[in-house]
Amino acid sequence: MTVEEALQMLKEKGYKYTGKREEIIRICAEEKRYLSAKEIMERIKDQYPNLSFDTVYRNISTFVDLGILEQTELEGEGRFRLACSVGHHHHHLICTECGKTSSLSACPMNLLSVMPDDFQVTGHKFEVYGTCKECISHA
Repeated sequence: MTVEEALQMLKEKGYKYTGKREEIIRICAEEKRYLSAKEIMERIKDQYPNLSFDTVYRNISTFVDLGILEQTELEGEGRFRLACSVGHHHHHLICTECGKTSSLSACPMNLLSVMPDDFQVTGHKFEVYGTCKECISHA
C-alpha cells in the first residue's frame, strides 16, 4: 500500500484528512519494519510538539481497523507497519533484532488437511520470528 492509497482509503471511509494522520502513515511507509507506537511518537513529536500519545495511538488503532496498518506483538509490545501492497495472501518473517520483515509466499493453513466440521475458520495469522542476515553478521 502507498501513502496515497492509505489516504484515499481514509477519505472513502469518511475520515478527515489531517497532516498528523498523513505523517503517521508516512513514517510507517518509510520503514520496512514494524514500529512501536513510542517510535512513531518520537518521529512525529518535533513536527507536532503538542500531539498527545493517546491521539497517536488512537489513530494507529483506527489505521489497523481499516487495514492501513498491520499489527504484531514483539517483546510484549504492539508494533505496526504499513499494510503490504502484495496483492495475494501471505505471511511474514520478522527479525526480532531490527524488526525488518519479509514475505512468505506459502500459507501454513494449506498444510492443514483436516478441520473439524463444527468449526468455521474466519481468519488466521502466522508469523515466523528469527534473526535476519544483516543482524546475524553484526553479532
